[in-house]
Order: sequence, then structure tokens, then C-alpha cells
Amino acid sequence: MDREIPAKPGSNILKLSIENKIPHLHECGGHGLCTTCRVRVVDGMKNLSPPSSNEKALQSKRNWDPSIRLACQTKVLGDVSIQRLVWTGSEISKLQLEHFNDKKGDERSLAILFCDMRNFTPLASEHPNFDLAFMLNQFFTAMGDPIVMNNGVIYQYAGDEIIGLFGTTEDNPQKVCQDALRAALGMQYAIERLNKLELHDFKIAFQVGIGLHLGRAFIGHIGHPSHKQFTVLGDPMNITSRIQAQNKALDTDILISEHFLGNLPPDSLHLGIKSMVSLKGKKELFAVHEVLGFIHPDVNLEVQASLEILLEDEEAFAEKFYNKVFERAPQVRQLFKSNLIDQGRMLTHMLGGVVYSLSRPEYLALGLRALGEQHQHYGVKAKHYPLVKDVLLETIYEQLGETATPEVQACWAQAIEKVISLMQEQRAKA
Repeated sequence: MDREIPAKPGSNILKLSIENKIPHLHECGGHGLCTTCRVRVVDGMKNLSPPSSNEKALQSKRNWDPSIRLACQTKVLGDVSIQRLVWTGSEISKLQLEHFNDKKGDERSLAILFCDMRNFTPLASEHPNFDLAFMLNQFFTAMGDPIVMNNGVIYQYAGDEIIGLFGTTEDNPQKVCQDALRAALGMQYAIERLNKLELHDFKIAFQVGIGLHLGRAFIGHIGHPSHKQFTVLGDPMNITSRIQAQNKALDTDILISEHFLGNLPPDSLHLGIKSMVSLKGKKELFAVHEVLGFIHPDVNLEVQASLEILLEDEEAFAEKFYNKVFERAPQVRQLFKSNLIDQGRMLTHMLGGVVYSLSRPEYLALGLRALGEQHQHYGVKAKHYPLVKDVLLETIYEQLGETATPEVQACWAQAIEKVISLMQEQRAKA
């Protein structure tokens, strides 16, 4: 939706969005680090402040065209037309690929995830092509969300298979393995929900096999100078694919390699069978482990898995939340001078953004401290936070309904406690 807003010369673009209740991603809180607030200048480039040296470095490194600017670093000096370029948290992970330009690649330690739909061939023969395309799109959406929620990159779709990469821009094997495993377990939640709701009328139930491995691979662009494609090369890709294929023979759902397991915290998983298998192209037997789940509830996983249910009706969620707040503390109504519909969009935008940022804790902390500073400016006091926390959790539990198990409630409570704590850090520094 196009909007025209007045701006005093020297106003910061990101702050203008926030002040006018326009949902505008800024994961790092406007520190010029995450680049999620980027905009495209459609008209009026001459009416913007020039890029700083930091912004110029980012433009060069990520190979942006000159029309792209960081909203958090850019001031308005006159009339200008802009477009937001990153609209949702699900789009953030693909920004990692900007680190690899056409001229050179890199060798990195990657956690690789292969997810394959079982019994696709008979499914394809039993349904019309348009129904099949619909079901595949539903499948790839459901399977892709856990990848991008956990700082992974959707690398490729191959027929009925989806491939995720973790660690394209960070060198922390334990974290990237945890992210990849959390994505795999999130896929199991997602496929259960997909079968129960979206695919119920088709009288089918999807099943998947997932393989995970950690190894060093080349990552970069390959091809003719006029048409290069982002590519991952190396034996780990083949190994992961073949580990995934073992699920059918072993009657398992998730298999991980010994090396992958060794990079996870000890005694953190429920493991099933361990098997020594023969992988095509490998002379020696290869150890694989069945994963059944985390031993203790994982906050990120449980919160991520319930987000879609929570925000299925964003307006209803926001309305319920604010009604509860005003009922318990009528005096805070005066703090909300804007349209409550716009305020509700900001609330659900923030909540969804926080969940997608859980896998990037360094940006999450910066963003929430900045959010705390904004709320302090709006007149929010320390005494308001306990009320907001209680009402927010109550609204979350009501919205989740029967899916709000004690474990899910405890995980949401931990997540919201973290959010509130980080927002209040800014007040403590003031």
C-alpha cells in the first residue's frame, strides 16, 4: 500500500517509518549491520543524505546497485519516493548469499539438510497436475519455513526434495548444527500441521525423510560469465543426500552423521538406532544416528513451530491483546494516540520478527534494546512491563488453544521474558 508522509529535512527514513506505524524490518535495531531495513530509491535520490563510509562498504561488498540505501543510515532532505525491499522475516536468510559475489567463492564448514518427500511417484500418478503443483507448493512452503527461521538458506528444490544450508556466513559448527537440527525437527511439526489442515481434503498424508551432515564445501557462483548460478560443491553434499536415502531402509525419519552428532551438545538428544551403513562411493561403513527429538523442550523450536497458529488471524490477536491491556489498566490508553489497527500491525510484525530473529541472537539483542528505547520515548514506564508480559502471554495461550501444551507455554514464557528483559536493558542504561 502506497503512503505519503510528511518529513522534516534531516529526518531519518527508518525513524519516519516507525513514527508513522509502518512495519519496517530493522533486525539489528537500526545500527547499520543487518541491512534488513534497505530501501530502493524510486525517485529523488538527490534529496537524500550521501552514504556514509560504512554504507558504501556494504554497498560494494554486497554488490548493490546505486538505488539501494539503508533506511537507518539515510536522511531525507526533500521529496523522495522509496520502496521497502525486505518485507518479512522469511526473506532475511537469503540475504546471506550477497556475501558471495560472482568473482570468487569460499570454502566453508556447512551443515547440510536434505529433506525428501516419500512415495512421490504414486502421488504424481494419482492427482491432476494442477493439484500436484498446489500440493508441492504447500509442501515446499511448510518445509522451507523451518530452514529460514533457523538462519538457513533454501539452496535448491529438486523434484520432491528441498535442500537447506546452514553456516554460509558464520564459523560456529555447534551453532550451525543446532540450527540445522532444529529446522529438521521443525519440519516434522510442519508436516503434521500440513497433513491435518491444508491437505485434509486431498485424503493424503505426506511423509518425509531428512538427512543431516556437517562438512567443508565450496560455496560461490559457477557457470558462464554471462550466467552464473549460486552453487555448493563438495563431497558433503553427496554424503548428506545418501544419508537421507537411508531413512527408507532403516524406517526412520531423521538421520544424522557421526560428525554432525559430535558437534552438538552432549546428552541433548533423544537418539534411536545407530547403524553402520554403506554409502555409494564410500569404501568404509558410515555411522548414522536416528534423532527422535530434544531431551528437554527447546525454546526456539517450540516458539517457531507455534508461530503460524498464533498469527493466523493477526488482527484478532492484536485486538484481543489491547482489549485486555485497557481493561486491566485503563490509564495506559492515553499512550496509544495512533490508530489501533496500525498499532496492532506493529505488534504482530514485532512478534513475528522476534521469532525469526531467535537464531540471530546478536541482532535480536540490538533490535530489542532499540525497541525498548522507542517505547521509553512513547512514555512506557518500568511499571508497565509486568502488565504487558502477563497480558501478552495470556493472549498467546488463548490464541494457541489446544496446542498450548504446558511445554509450549513454558517456552513462550521464556521467550517473552527474554524480550522484556532486553527491552528493559535500555532503560537501565538511561
